[in-house]
Amino acid sequence: MIGIIDYGMGNLYSVSKALERLEIDYFLSGDVTLLEKADGYILPGVGSFKDAMNSLNETNLTSFIKEQAASGKPLLGICLGMQLLYEESEENGLTKGLGLLKGKVTLLPRGDESLKVPHMGWNSLNYNQQHFLFEGKTEDYAYFVHSYYVNGEDRSELLASSTYGVEVPAVVGRENVFGTQFHPEKSSETGINILRNFAAIVEGNVNR
Repeated sequence: MIGIIDYGMGNLYSVSKALERLEIDYFLSGDVTLLEKADGYILPGVGSFKDAMNSLNETNLTSFIKEQAASGKPLLGICLGMQLLYEESEENGLTKGLGLLKGKVTLLPRGDESLKVPHMGWNSLNYNQQHFLFEGKTEDYAYFVHSYYVNGEDRSELLASSTYGVEVPAVVGRENVFGTQFHPEKSSETGINILRNFAAIVEGNVNR
């Protein structure tokens, strides 16, 4: 059972509908007592890094997410949710993140006038590593909406990337913690496949 973490800043409806289409068991909650019952988690996110961390801190979800990740439960951050997995972001002033992965979130460069910020639309993926999240993939395009990107410190955590003036980490992962910069629930078969495979990890059907 997947728990979608509701902290007031997520694309909850579209993620929920994608899981329903895949017939994946899930529930939506911001209550840690209920969320403890989940086997794995999705951390969605839309908006400002600072506002998101403030909301997580105010609802005691910051420590809960760290504890559940440390216990080995699978966690998937989506878009802003992926950025929150990292140590800090420079968006609206330096803000500490969850610190589950090492790196900093920075503004996309504006040097090339043909590359508008925010980066919005479909972009191809480069698969840097083989990983179960990509098992059965048939497409290489995903839908992005973001102005900031991750500067990760560990290349071994970079599972797939995209190019938008710079190399943009598109899928990251270490042990039981994963993230997608794009919206898998809006990324056709590419994203649906990742959600399906993440659910298999949550169900314990995969040796990571």
